[in-house]
Amino acid sequence: MTATEFQSLVEIREDRRSRFEAFLELLKKWQAKINLVGDETPLDPWRRHFLDSAQLAPLVPAHAKQIVDIGSGAGFPGLILATLGPWRVHLIESNTRKSAFLREATRVLGVAVDIHTERIESMTPFSADVITSRACAPLSRLLRYASPFCVAHTICLFHKGRGYREELTESQKTWQIEVMPIPSKADPWGVILKIEGVAPHER
Repeated sequence: MTATEFQSLVEIREDRRSRFEAFLELLKKWQAKINLVGDETPLDPWRRHFLDSAQLAPLVPAHAKQIVDIGSGAGFPGLILATLGPWRVHLIESNTRKSAFLREATRVLGVAVDIHTERIESMTPFSADVITSRACAPLSRLLRYASPFCVAHTICLFHKGRGYREELTESQKTWQIEVMPIPSKADPWGVILKIEGVAPHER
């Protein structure tokens, strides 16, 4: 997928595509120093990372104001969503070098986000409308991370691969959830798990 094809598919302006291109160049530069994304990224970054992240935007409810992105890493999907929508996005990344990259990336993209350089378990929770995560942790652990930030209307949008059914089975032993698997537009084997009603099972 090319930048132009991505622009057409996601329906973004020319200036926004240019910012994404600058972001990609920054990512490649930093990738040579620290491991931000997989080594296969140069093969198809517009599909593997940009489209994979941007496909969440239509799933964000109209009332949403705050998005929490767990384990933000290189900024996928959190930074992409911050560029595409009006939401206040919180990037949670405990690795100081990755957080430094995120700060530089926000400058290149021209977006304002909240970067939290700490482990999510150590944070003081606040109410989130949407919680996202991509390639961060198994589902049962993600739900544990997300739970303190969940209120009645919160939805979680988690990227998962072909093994998501096993993760769901394991998670449902501990967590009560309403889940809808949505086929990924970027990965033929992937899904977006749209999860609501997160609550631990009563013991």
